[in-house]
Amino acid sequence: MGQGRQRTRDNWRKGLWFRLRKILLFVLGLYFAIPFLIKLCPGIQAKLIFLNFVRVPYFIDLKKPQDQGLNHTCNYYLQPEEDVTIGVWHTVPTVWWKNAQGKDQMWYEDALASSHPIILYLHGNAGTRGGDHRVELYKVLSSLGYHVVTFDYRGWGDSVGTPSERGMTYDALHVFDWIKARSGDNPVYIWGHSLGTGVATNLVRRLCERETPPDALILESPFTNIREEAKSHPFSAIYRYFPGFDWFFLDPITSSGIKFANDENVKHISCSLLILHAEDDPVVPFQLGRKLYNIAAPSRSFRDFKVQFIPFHSDLGYRHKYIYKSPELPRILREFLGRAERERQH
Repeated sequence: MGQGRQRTRDNWRKGLWFRLRKILLFVLGLYFAIPFLIKLCPGIQAKLIFLNFVRVPYFIDLKKPQDQGLNHTCNYYLQPEEDVTIGVWHTVPTVWWKNAQGKDQMWYEDALASSHPIILYLHGNAGTRGGDHRVELYKVLSSLGYHVVTFDYRGWGDSVGTPSERGMTYDALHVFDWIKARSGDNPVYIWGHSLGTGVATNLVRRLCERETPPDALILESPFTNIREEAKSHPFSAIYRYFPGFDWFFLDPITSSGIKFANDENVKHISCSLLILHAEDDPVVPFQLGRKLYNIAAPSRSFRDFKVQFIPFHSDLGYRHKYIYKSPELPRILREFLGRAERERQH
């Protein structure tokens, strides 16, 4: 009887070891296969950068911003190019909350010519214009008296088209020009977050080159360029010391036409620049935001404009997307944008 139990235990151990070995070999095989798969199919790396297929929160109707507590917001659709349609939200300042009830798109468009400044917000990868932390920022900015115009790039949310860096930048340019055609002399500021900082600097560089710069640029959680960000991203940690990491993982990004070269763009930007970054950011390392500031600050293009870097201590827990919670943010924006407005007038 005892020998039978022993054989049973031995067989169980052998079976367990066999299963564990199969799992281990599968994981190792997958680990070594992924770099080759990405190298052979660079489109995979592009999808991982854009993450436009990740739609969080799920089951929201982007046509109804009021469902997210934005009762003074209108949903538009614009067409930057043929076969491309983008969904846009326009939130008016909170002081107009009552007046905005039941108003149509024409009323909202006319409102852009009011005396309130406008912020064009360019969101990061994954999710939509209805993402929770994005909605909370719109509410904060609206309460401070700003119009907030935001949109989903082609391929995100309910916007139609195929994602690309060129396409995202063109969408942003189209929305900016659409705003300027309606805003009169009102200041227009551009705010980019995370991957949206790459779109923002692409856009502002282009605006400065055609001599129509925005009134200020705000970069929240920015990186230097997409290669450095990809190398620093937590997802790359298990491959960071893999032989040929750059060749397997970073070169496919470049070959896909994705650069988001903030570090190069800031050398060609001539408007006030504010950089916001949390020290405990786990997605875009704090040192990349600091490095970008150190590149921008001495640039000749900023010689007549303010360049400011605001760090948020790790004890605050703002991480990658919660800077909107800072009680200091209203003062920071008031002081920075007030000075930007004075520089514009002179």
